[in-house]
Amino acid sequence: MSPAPARKELPSAVELEAEAADLVLPRFGHDEAWRLGSLLVELARARRAPVAIDIHQGAQQLFHCALPGSSADNDGWIERKRRVVERYGAASLLVGARFRAKGQTFEESSRLDPAHYAAHGGCVPLVVGGAGMVGTVTVSGLPQAEDHALVVEALRTLRAEL
Repeated sequence: MSPAPARKELPSAVELEAEAADLVLPRFGHDEAWRLGSLLVELARARRAPVAIDIHQGAQQLFHCALPGSSADNDGWIERKRRVVERYGAASLLVGARFRAKGQTFEESSRLDPAHYAAHGGCVPLVVGGAGMVGTVTVSGLPQAEDHALVVEALRTLRAEL
């Protein structure tokens, strides 16, 4: 029997905060949502990633796609991660990292119902320079660090195109 693969360590809050500063977009609207969602679908398909993808601008869902291998459970995770980002104004992985940096868990210390909130990686705020947070982009279906990394990769590509 081969040994279990080594678990990738989650990035620190400091690393994630520096990354967030690098993800500010010059603009974001319906066309950018379509492009970002399409980029995520292309990346996920190329990797055969069984993910669901969601993009919201405010309360409006602008993009949603469920790829083969994903399930309705992924939609539930998307909602829980998105609520964390909307409440804290930071990536869901960063919120969890901030709690871990204090020696706490989000589930025990936030006092929020874990049935409705999940500080697991995969949801990133959509931030526009001069405007602030205008929405969220979420991926669910991979381990949390991989969900987060996929979103960051697509955001960096989109930013380079704008």
